[in-house]
Amino acid sequence: MFEYKFVEVKLSNQFLSKKPKEDYQEIIRQHAAEGWRLVQIFAPAIEGYGTAASYELIFEKPAGS
Repeated sequence: MFEYKFVEVKLSNQFLSKKPKEDYQEIIRQHAAEGWRLVQIFAPAIEGYGTAASYELIFEKPAGS
């Protein structure tokens, strides 16, 4: 059995340059050091022109660890 953690990374509001407001690579490193494994990066929220407003980083680790 696994437990899951979802971390939202918001994107800037600039139309041509939708950059993450946080360093997602550092978020992944920090969670890996805590025993979490990156499973997927998902873009759930859609704004105008079909662009994402944020990403979700989905992590998993064995339950109870």
